Amino acid sequence: MESLLRKIKECKICEKHIEPNPVVLANSKSKIIIVGQAPGTKVHQSGIPWNDASGKQLRKWLGVTDEQFYNTNNFGIIPMGFCYPGKGKTGDLPPRKECAPEWHQPLLKEISEVKLIILIGMYAQNYYLKKKAKRTLTETVNAFEVYLPKYFVLPHPSPRNRFWLTKNPWFEKEVLPQLKMTVKKLL
Repeated sequence: MESLLRKIKECKICEKHIEPNPVVLANSKSKIIIVGQAPGTKVHQSGIPWNDASGKQLRKWLGVTDEQFYNTNNFGIIPMGFCYPGKGKTGDLPPRKECAPEWHQPLLKEISEVKLIILIGMYAQNYYLKKKAKRTLTETVNAFEVYLPKYFVLPHPSPRNRFWLTKNPWFEKEVLPQLKMTVKKLL
């Protein structure tokens, strides 16, 4: 596992397009895998996954402390794109498409204790759920129980998603309590 993580940290597969600085955190005993989009600028600079406002919200959703979250025996963090993809018109660009096909399977083969994979956002959900993903992220998240016990689907916890959260109050009432209970049982 250490050799594989070192190879990922040294990866330059996307260097023609962006500045590589791969961010990944896991060990062979990680129980819960978090598959998000890609690091933002703050995470790209610090090298610490989910070390921003989105990460703070995610830990709140999960019902865990920073110590629990960054303990790789608890959580493995494997984004769809390991490097910051750059700025787009309305936010960050989509994750680079090279990372997941290159690194996800080798990583998941090394992690023997996985009990749950949390898929955050449409990129992760479409990649892992394939045709089982619903037409929209809202529909997929609303049907979260269909994907259990292997996957738990979530919207991105970005502060930019306040409108989505306000428009979908069922998420906080129905989905988050189930998420916290599931995570608590696994830890």
